[in-house]
Amino acid sequence: MSAVTTLTEDQLALAEVTLDFAQEQLAPHAVAWDQDKYFPVDVIRSAASLGLGGVYVREEHGGSGLTRADGVLVFETLATGCPSIAGYLSIHNMVAWMIDRYGDHSQRARWLPGLCSAETLGSYCLTEPGAGSDAAALRTRAERQGDHYVLSGVKQFISGAGASDLYVVLARTGGAGPGGISAFLVERGDPGVSFGANERKMGWNAQPTRQVVLDGVRIPADRRLGAEGEGFRIAMHGLNGGRLGIAACSLGGAQSALDRSLTHLADREAFGARLLDAQGLQFRLADMATELAAARALVRQAAEALDRGDPQAAQLCAMAKRFATDTGFSVADRALQLHGGYGYLSEYGIEKIVRDLRVHRILEGTNEIMNVIVARGLTEHLR
Repeated sequence: MSAVTTLTEDQLALAEVTLDFAQEQLAPHAVAWDQDKYFPVDVIRSAASLGLGGVYVREEHGGSGLTRADGVLVFETLATGCPSIAGYLSIHNMVAWMIDRYGDHSQRARWLPGLCSAETLGSYCLTEPGAGSDAAALRTRAERQGDHYVLSGVKQFISGAGASDLYVVLARTGGAGPGGISAFLVERGDPGVSFGANERKMGWNAQPTRQVVLDGVRIPADRRLGAEGEGFRIAMHGLNGGRLGIAACSLGGAQSALDRSLTHLADREAFGARLLDAQGLQFRLADMATELAAARALVRQAAEALDRGDPQAAQLCAMAKRFATDTGFSVADRALQLHGGYGYLSEYGIEKIVRDLRVHRILEGTNEIMNVIVARGLTEHLR
């Protein structure tokens, strides 16, 4: 990752440790994991042993107690090794943060130690077959029956589903709209929980994506996360951080593609000269580096805003997610072009980065929805 002078000594040390892990434990296996559709749970637990399973969880609950500004550095650096695994770890950390932030004492004590060590893997269940961008229209229901809730519905495109042990599930406990939604903690082994087939995807093949089917899942009422009707607010607050994580993963994947392009162009010759010495190609590289630097600055600005509770944080997170994921994919695609035919071969790893980064423009809220959030923020005072 490019050096940034504004990083503190602690952040530089954090980046160094994370980069070593990414280059030693992720990068050498990333192509094989993608081709074999292998989810390396043991490697995820190794990451957790470095404190990356509970990045934002408070230290008294077993986490690392890091800031969002630290977190975007972590996920960018991890993604230089494998955007797919970095992306899953971002989601897992979102789940852990939601429980730390909104859970009661018993919920934190029960689940956070396992989440922080990654002995317990977490997934986030908001999207449904008929409710993606319009998350407030979800239909999964949770009916109160005495001291229990009974959940019924289907969640779609759930990262880690089937392998994960704990699911934050958003379900309707009241009327239509966001005010009728509550959040619940569902375990993989709860009766009535099942999973669809592992989806065949363009990218992110190193982690499973399945439906989560809830068929009359009866759970104790103490598995509700936060108050009844508070679920949508919990979900949106979680997504602010999740969007930063995915934005950072786009930066890391794209930075890796750019770095590989520099090496490739230095090693290749055409018409008696190194490709790297061609001014036209140098200008392409300069554009890619400049765009990544701009995206990185916006991601870090948004992270710092979220850390200090800035009222504009949600808008900035949406801006950062939209800009960084669009930029990251564009840079990776241009890196593939700079590799010529070699970029199209799976063994070079560039085409995998392109495929992995494409979905970042869709998940955690599509980039079109990010524009809606930004536009609402711009026009709210005029309504």
